[in-house]
Amino acid sequence: MPSRLPRRLSALVFTLFACGLALAAEPPAEQLRAVRVWPAPEYTRVTLESAEPLQHRMSSIKDPERLVLDLEGVDFASVQLAFAGKVSESDPYIGSLRVGRFKPGVVRVVLDLKTEVKPQIFTLAPIGDYGHRLVLDIYPTRPVDPILALLQKPELKMEQSLGPLPDESQDDAKPAPKARPKERREPAASRLVTIAVDAGHGGEDPGAKGRRGTYEKAVTMTIARKLKTLIDGESNMRALLIRDGDYFIKLEARVEKATLVNADLFVSIHADSFVKPHARGSSVFALSERGATSAAARQLADRENQSDLIGGVNRRKADRYVELTVADLQLTAQINDSLKLGRAVLGELGDVNSLHRGKVEQAGFAVLKAPQIPSILVETAFISNPDEERRLTDEAYQEKIARAILRGVKNYISKNPPLRAPSTLAANR
Repeated sequence: MPSRLPRRLSALVFTLFACGLALAAEPPAEQLRAVRVWPAPEYTRVTLESAEPLQHRMSSIKDPERLVLDLEGVDFASVQLAFAGKVSESDPYIGSLRVGRFKPGVVRVVLDLKTEVKPQIFTLAPIGDYGHRLVLDIYPTRPVDPILALLQKPELKMEQSLGPLPDESQDDAKPAPKARPKERREPAASRLVTIAVDAGHGGEDPGAKGRRGTYEKAVTMTIARKLKTLIDGESNMRALLIRDGDYFIKLEARVEKATLVNADLFVSIHADSFVKPHARGSSVFALSERGATSAAARQLADRENQSDLIGGVNRRKADRYVELTVADLQLTAQINDSLKLGRAVLGELGDVNSLHRGKVEQAGFAVLKAPQIPSILVETAFISNPDEERRLTDEAYQEKIARAILRGVKNYISKNPPLRAPSTLAANR
């Protein structure tokens, strides 16, 4: 009996040693850095961020509608924690989600859907502050129609469209005085002028960040909404917000949305940044056919054109507009009109803020390549300047900026009324 004990002990030690080797050979489970969910009418984006690329598999299940995402080699606890509380009741496509262990080494995420969808899933390489990202875009089977947003323009008051009413207290025996142009203005166009208002950045793409923590995407959204309200208050105008919430829209889709509604003008709102905090002032930019008008304009266009890389675009789907060249679009007339619009807006901005440059600059901004639509990019101020960052978050200043842009737009329209007929699509609504 005593002679057998060492053999059993040796066997036990060997077994424990073998198990230790097996455990050591298994790679450690990947930890999720973060999960972000961006709900929007156009689509809902779910982003999973990690230090290393995620091994994944996605499938769809019907009755009821569900999306199943299996993640291999990921720490279960980190997935649970990252997804906790990320789905809101207002999400138009995701009703709820569940996380569980599917099988050894595989964590399953189940998204319960509110409707039938068309999902797209793709990966993004690290860029900026982001690590590896796995992106799940949940689109409706029928795309949201941007024309419907234009129909939300409020009812117009009679005095807005007809000018001031006559004084009823005057003596009927006296002849009515002749109307003067200043007292009774006719609309500059014979139809509603459609203006696409584009709030720069959004969602995964925050844009620039001020020293006090202000994100460019938040400032641009606030000013864009104020501008839309002012435009809709005009008797001969209506506005479409390209982005109406904190979500990402790729550059191509911004151009395409404006084109779909046959917009007459395109105004993109931004808040500039620079490495040195003393840079300040407002600027206006138009597209260029032959390179940038300055090194600063070229650098700014390069930064803005990186929006797709930061926000995350599925490159397996071809871009329709961004990849087209300026020559292909024959943009000479569009650029000339854009410069006129830019000068009109820049002149009004000078009454609200100092101007960074006294003329409209040009560069290859991808978001300004809408065919036949005069398009400008407005840098409202430098968010990297502490004083201007503070002003950009002030509601009164935001209102002044929006009103200045509107005055510039109205000045341009009064001299250059749109000649194109409204789109067939819009006219049939």
